[in-house]
Amino acid sequence: MSEVEVKDVEPFILQPGDFVLATTMESFHLPSNILARLEGRSSLGRLGIVVHSTASVFDPGWNGVAVLELGNLGRMPVALYPGMRICALTFEELKNPSRVPYNLKKAAKYTHQSAPVASRIGEER
Repeated sequence: MSEVEVKDVEPFILQPGDFVLATTMESFHLPSNILARLEGRSSLGRLGIVVHSTASVFDPGWNGVAVLELGNLGRMPVALYPGMRICALTFEELKNPSRVPYNLKKAAKYTHQSAPVASRIGEER
């Protein structure tokens, strides 16, 4: 995995077949009674851009930036710009607060991240 930092005015060209991890510019903290879902934009989906492959739910207790799993399933390169609207978060209130929010789980591998982090699946038993 290599890190690429995109300058404010330059596009990042997502080539067909590419898969990259990126982050939102905003960070957020969820209380123990709220979960969030990440949704991609339809306009980008129509170009073949997927914003999340699997990780679309942010557990109660999440704290950090949202890491996006960007993929280009289309046939043409697509330019993505810093600050471009590519996703939205929706929030859901739980009937009862989580007994063990994400930030208190011993197995929470990605809490407080401020940049994309490679998979830590190897840390699991």
